[in-house]
Amino acid sequence: MSSGHLWARHLCGSCDPRHLRMGDVVQMHFTTADYVIFAVLLVASAGIGLFYAFSGGRQRTTQEFLMADRSMSCLPVSLSLLATFQSAVAILGAPSEVYTFGTQYWFLGCSYFLGLLIPAHVFIPVFYRLHLSSAYEYLELRFNKTVRVCGTVTFIFQMVIYMGVVLYAPALALNAVTGFDLWGAVLAMGLVCTLYTALGGLKAVMWTDVFQTVVMFAGQLAVIVVGTSQAGGIGQVWSKAINGSRIAGLDLNPDPLERHTFWTLAVGGVFLMLALYGVNQAQVQRYLSSRSEKEAVMSCYVVFPCQQIVLCLGCLMGLVMFARYGEDSPLDKGYVKTNDQMVLYFVMDVFRDLPGLPGLFVACLFSGALSTISSAFNSLATVTMEDLIKPYFPAMAESRATLLSKGLALAYGLVCLAMAYIASLMGSVLQAAFSIFGMVGGPLLGLFCLGMFFPWANSTGALIGLIAGLGMAFWVGIGSFVMRMSSSNIPLLNTTMILFRPTGVEALYSLSYMWYSAHNSTTVVIVGLLVSLLTGPMKESQLTPGTVFPVLGTLLFFLPDRYKEKLCCRTSLAPKVDLQMSTVQSFLVGEKKLL
Repeated sequence: MSSGHLWARHLCGSCDPRHLRMGDVVQMHFTTADYVIFAVLLVASAGIGLFYAFSGGRQRTTQEFLMADRSMSCLPVSLSLLATFQSAVAILGAPSEVYTFGTQYWFLGCSYFLGLLIPAHVFIPVFYRLHLSSAYEYLELRFNKTVRVCGTVTFIFQMVIYMGVVLYAPALALNAVTGFDLWGAVLAMGLVCTLYTALGGLKAVMWTDVFQTVVMFAGQLAVIVVGTSQAGGIGQVWSKAINGSRIAGLDLNPDPLERHTFWTLAVGGVFLMLALYGVNQAQVQRYLSSRSEKEAVMSCYVVFPCQQIVLCLGCLMGLVMFARYGEDSPLDKGYVKTNDQMVLYFVMDVFRDLPGLPGLFVACLFSGALSTISSAFNSLATVTMEDLIKPYFPAMAESRATLLSKGLALAYGLVCLAMAYIASLMGSVLQAAFSIFGMVGGPLLGLFCLGMFFPWANSTGALIGLIAGLGMAFWVGIGSFVMRMSSSNIPLLNTTMILFRPTGVEALYSLSYMWYSAHNSTTVVIVGLLVSLLTGPMKESQLTPGTVFPVLGTLLFFLPDRYKEKLCCRTSLAPKVDLQMSTVQSFLVGEKKLL
């Protein structure tokens, strides 16, 4: 029986699905108003892509198609940054997380401050002043071409897998509420997204992100307002949450094996945010599309309050769900199969007498997914073109390069359609998404930190450090998955087993998924530094100017110059330059080769 057949109501709305026996359940359907709202979303998204395909420069150059001519202002950049990773994963995952475990998850918001402040004042100035198109160009300027290619391939693997999760979550929603075939929904969404990404380029992706962000906020607010009203007001919601022990206090337990504590969320979350907003190509590309460095930095500041609002909306929706169902969850009653499906059950229950609003919320889910997937398609096309094709075909005509970039966006769209099946095997979509970014994004973060903060790190250390970080990531990640699967097949004989604390390798497998990024990036840095010291550390004269952030020079300001020179502490940021000076990058690459 498909998940869509588990949730139902009579078309007249007279029957409450919470009170139906399994044998009496009938299929839920959209009303005409729901279909209209949902269709408007898809048509508008595709329309924006077509508009930019046939206006302006008509995406005739790679700079326009991949970098939006570096002409974007702060507002679309910031909302696109927000939308790229505030996907259907967060819309479905956060409320069910809060409903099940309480508001401890809210402390993730504490990580947003450093998680956005560091990219704004460390990563953006370095990337922007080097006039890059791909974040992984930096790795060649700092180390060599081999490290650049390895970083690019790692990113491609990460994003293709992640998009499987993002595609699957809203397709599950559409299947649940209308009975539309699950994989048909995946195909429909993937093709619409691929269409406007391949035609309209980065400018279309970013402006659809703006439109889709508004839809996301509207959908979540509608559910919260109506749900709160039906629960008797915000006071009743809060009272029931307190009585049900869903309002979490400050848990300062330092145990890294605990799934969510203040430290795992607020500190481990910083490393996750840095992997997302500091070095991920999908976000770096948005910074680099800004018309000035100041606007790129401002976009990070604008994202911060928006992220907090989105997090609060997700947590509040979870509390409203608890006020409606209490401990008697739809999952326990058998109306849904997983925690992630509870949000859609709740939405259809709340809106059963309000035609049009279910369509708005499903449009909200699809907006989250479309914004994330389109960003991924565009960033994948960019790194493949800039890192894997252009360096080997430098004489390629601009028109052919642009056409190939559009073909790459189309090809990645088709490849990622197949990845949704893997996502269906991953369990919780929220945890799966964070785990993927921790396992693969963590080592990439470590690689960039190694190059940017440690001037003596060399290319051998960077390469072996990345391999060690990825090896550690997949060892812990896969070991954790296998241990979880094996434990789920063993029935608990008594409650004392719940208190069992893993030791040795099992403790490593039990590490909170929120620490994955920190653990794996630290592995890359430590191994990279050790190997660099053993194989001959780099000297300051060998460094490409502007590739090292002068954190050591600032911290060790009191040392005499001769000691600073030995520690490579005299490096400085490249000066601010006009990005229209297209010779900057070629100059830096040429100087690197001479060294």
